[in-house]
Amino acid sequence: MCGAHALQGLKVLDFTRVYSGPYCTMLLADLGADVIKVEAVGHGDDTRSFYPIKNGESGYFTYLNRSKKSITLNLKSQEGKNIALELIQWADIVVENFSAGTIKKLGLGYEDAKKVNPKIIYASISGFGQSGPYSKKAAYDAVAQAMGGMTYLTGYPDGAPVKVGPAISDAATGIHTAAAILAALHYRERTGEGQYIDMAMMDTVFSMLENSVPIMTMLGQNPQRIGNANPGSAPYNMYQTSDGNVFIATANDSLFTRLITVMGQPELIQDPRFNSNPNRKLHEKEIDPIVEQWTMQHTTAEVEAMLDEVGVPVASAKSVAELIEDPQLLHRGMIIEQEVPGVGVVKYPGNPLKLQLTPPDTSRRAPMLGEHTDEILKDLLHYNDKQIENLRTEKVI
Repeated sequence: MCGAHALQGLKVLDFTRVYSGPYCTMLLADLGADVIKVEAVGHGDDTRSFYPIKNGESGYFTYLNRSKKSITLNLKSQEGKNIALELIQWADIVVENFSAGTIKKLGLGYEDAKKVNPKIIYASISGFGQSGPYSKKAAYDAVAQAMGGMTYLTGYPDGAPVKVGPAISDAATGIHTAAAILAALHYRERTGEGQYIDMAMMDTVFSMLENSVPIMTMLGQNPQRIGNANPGSAPYNMYQTSDGNVFIATANDSLFTRLITVMGQPELIQDPRFNSNPNRKLHEKEIDPIVEQWTMQHTTAEVEAMLDEVGVPVASAKSVAELIEDPQLLHRGMIIEQEVPGVGVVKYPGNPLKLQLTPPDTSRRAPMLGEHTDEILKDLLHYNDKQIENLRTEKVI
């Protein structure tokens, strides 16, 4: 790797698959860490077969696993386990997201890792953590959203609970895990001690419920679904325009005053129903139709232009087709292109971490299955060609 990167020289052994773990290790890899991804012999990470697929390559996998190297190992074989332990000796960090307890049964848990590398930082990601009454429960993102409270709070009052569209609990847990790893690294630099990190997707979701918990614990009110509305502010919603919809967010009196001035109805601030944020929230069903009556007289673009001019938060709901051509995202380097073997050039989201001196490197494509197996065994672990041939014959790699 050339140039200056924030995590250059950091060595990560990645036993993760699907989303939460790969997202975490992708962030580390983009920042310069040397990430070796361990995959099952034959089929690799489950997401290699996830939609969208083109010419046998998954856009899901290639997005989440850029900047990494891939080695295939049969971790159920003694030889595969031995190689994994050798790689743990090489690593600064291990990340895994098997079901709770699985990697320990393979003889590759934290205690096993610490025996060969006492300073190892070892992060486990699971649905509910490594202990507790739910620890053995299977989980994907949708389950974590439901169990953590996000699904119950998402949707409309008269409708069923709805999960957030993208896998937000996976991504958020990956981000939180990366933060925990960096904290553990700083501690190790000061003390020389590694440590174990136990991350749970349910914990992450619950921690993201904003003010819902104090609403319950301070006011005794169990928060309910409120659609696009805000629990404490109004007008704060999606409103119909003459050609679509637009979101307007007025979270204080100043913003409301600017909105109604643009609407040509500045006198509304004198109405006792609307003269304060708490009052407007109490009379939300009365203020929202007034705002929508105005927005319906204009196009979405017109509403955005008028409110942008006076600093009122406003936005249309952009589609992915719009976003990949969005001038702000393009300016920020958030649309990247990579050449995927057999597919051609594919666009992906870039890395949102904008470090001035050590920006992320998103130029390296995701690896083919086992693409770096021989390189890793030879260069890092000093296996010879005959040994590698035998391992392949025995289906260890």
